[in-house]
Amino acid sequence: MSRNVQLVLLCEDSRHETFARRFLKRAGWSTRRLRVEPLSQGRGSAEQRVRERFPIELSSYRSTRRYVDQALIVVVDGDNRGVSGRLRQLAEACQSKGVPPRKDAERVAVFVPTWNIETWLAYLDGESVDESRGDYPELARPRDCQRHVDRLHQMCEQGELRKPSPPSLEAACAEYRARLQ
Repeated sequence: MSRNVQLVLLCEDSRHETFARRFLKRAGWSTRRLRVEPLSQGRGSAEQRVRERFPIELSSYRSTRRYVDQALIVVVDGDNRGVSGRLRQLAEACQSKGVPPRKDAERVAVFVPTWNIETWLAYLDGESVDESRGDYPELARPRDCQRHVDRLHQMCEQGELRKPSPPSLEAACAEYRARLQ
């Protein structure tokens, strides 16, 4: 599959953006043709902004893909809703705007770290994690996630996450394989 695509990245915050951008680059994607939807700059709920923006970006993806090989990548925290709850909210946001929900064949990947991305980072640091709690420490700077990205990419190359792995990360790996590889 061609890696020369137009990537659109819709993220909740700079930690998500940095992690996703670095993972995509490590996995061989060209980030030169990457458009990152601007972050909310601290006004209102970042998760809500992603939810409201998703139908707009999905419609844009559908109208543009006739002309450009494109993928839409969404990263949003699961908080206490988890992966299925967040996916349901995104589908409802589409329905409320009259946009059909994403289809299986579309290159629209949604990654939902539960509670938040710090859960994944703690797991990638070798900890056993519990996705029912959201109190894992934040990195000092978003760019400090490089070692985590390297570990995740290595596990992906081996075809298996270290057990026990967070269900939301397993779902993200399945989403990546199904929609972006």
